[in-house]
Amino acid sequence: MIAIIDYGVGNLFSLKSSFAAIGADTVVTGDPAVIRGADKLVLPGVGAFGDAAALLRRNRLDQLVREETASGKPLLGICLGMQLLFDYSLEYGRHQGLGLIPGSVRPIRDYIPAAYKTPHIGWNALRFPAGQPVSPLFRHIREGACVYFVHSFCAAECEPHVIASAEYGAELTAAAARENVYGVQFHPEKSGDAGLHILRAFCEL
Repeated sequence: MIAIIDYGVGNLFSLKSSFAAIGADTVVTGDPAVIRGADKLVLPGVGAFGDAAALLRRNRLDQLVREETASGKPLLGICLGMQLLFDYSLEYGRHQGLGLIPGSVRPIRDYIPAAYKTPHIGWNALRFPAGQPVSPLFRHIREGACVYFVHSFCAAECEPHVIASAEYGAELTAAAARENVYGVQFHPEKSGDAGLHILRAFCEL
C-alpha cells in the first residue's frame, strides 16, 4: 500500500486517481500509524515552500518522513513535495527542508533568460544525465518523453543527484534521487501516459 501524505497542501485526489488507473493501492492520510504501515510514501505539494514546511512540522510529519525513509522505505516527492526534500529553499526568505537530498531550492529566474516567463508552465522533454545509468524511476519511458511542469523555483546545487533535467532557457532540474528517496519537479498525474509509466515504476521499486 502507498500512503499519499496529507499535510494540508497538494493535489491529492487527482494523484490518487492516477495511481488507481495503474491498479495501485493507495490511501490519502495524515495518520502517522497508517504512514508507518505503508510500503511506500508519496509527498505531494503545491503552494509556498515555507508554508508547506511549517505544516509538516506542525503535524509532526517531518521527523516521521525522515524516520521512514531512513528505514529504506521508498519516497516520491512531487512538485513542491520534491523541493521539500532538499536542505533549504530561498522562496520568500530562507526555509529549512527535510534534508533528504543535498541541495537548495532557488528561483528559476536566476537561471533563465529575461525573455522567458515565470512561472514555467507547460510540457517539456526529459533529458537523462549522459554517461549514467537511467534511474529505475524512468525504466518505462525513453529520454525525450514530455511531462507537465508548473513552477517558479527549482532544485539547485544538487548535480550528483540529478536523474533528469528539462530545458527552459536553461537546463533545470526535473528529477533527483538519493538512494530510496526520489523527487520529480513535474506532475506525473498531469503528464498523460508518461506520467503513469513513472508512477508505475515507483510502485515497482
